[in-house]
Amino acid sequence: MKKIRVGAVSYLNTKPLLYGIKRHPILKEIELVEDYPSKIAQMLIDDEVDIGLIPVAATLRLKEWYIDSDYCIGGNGPVASVCIFSEVPIEEIEKVYLDYQSRTSVNLAKILLKEYWKKDVVFVDATGEDFRGQLKGTTAGVVIGDRALQQRSQSKYIYDLSEAWRNHTGLPFVFAAWIANKKLPEEFIAAFNEANALGLEKIDEVISENVFPDFDLR
Repeated sequence: MKKIRVGAVSYLNTKPLLYGIKRHPILKEIELVEDYPSKIAQMLIDDEVDIGLIPVAATLRLKEWYIDSDYCIGGNGPVASVCIFSEVPIEEIEKVYLDYQSRTSVNLAKILLKEYWKKDVVFVDATGEDFRGQLKGTTAGVVIGDRALQQRSQSKYIYDLSEAWRNHTGLPFVFAAWIANKKLPEEFIAAFNEANALGLEKIDEVISENVFPDFDLR
């Protein structure tokens, strides 16, 4: 029987989901690969995986797509790991580097800068890790994931995009969801949901497995 190919984001915020998946019998039925969000999205677009935890903005590039889990990466307030970082207040920002690792966060930042902060800035597509060294003066940057948690101790001004979205709309925000590019068996989806739930019930164990001195994971 052909295994279902699953692409998962490798950030700390997915560890509860992966904890469950790696300890559930479903692990024997899948081929699991881990990478950053936009890479997983491209793998789903190229049909290199059957289901992936991908930025929701990437669904627009799929010929067909299905949300195949009750679980996602989302926020109903501050999330700490998806932010605009700057040395100056947002009113003084002139240029913004856009993290290459996510499409959804980049689009969210563009919307919020225009509609919430009423800012007209120059956007620069970051192409590598070194872009964080460019966040000086009136140049800010969208940084996501574990690197954002580290950046919190480096930048004077931090604008949490999930918090800003909540303030702007009154709504929660889904950054990434389990999206399939084809219809998958119902029995797989049910078991996959069970696996995702398992890790969320074991947060203490997940945290103890992931030592991260830069931020309180709880």
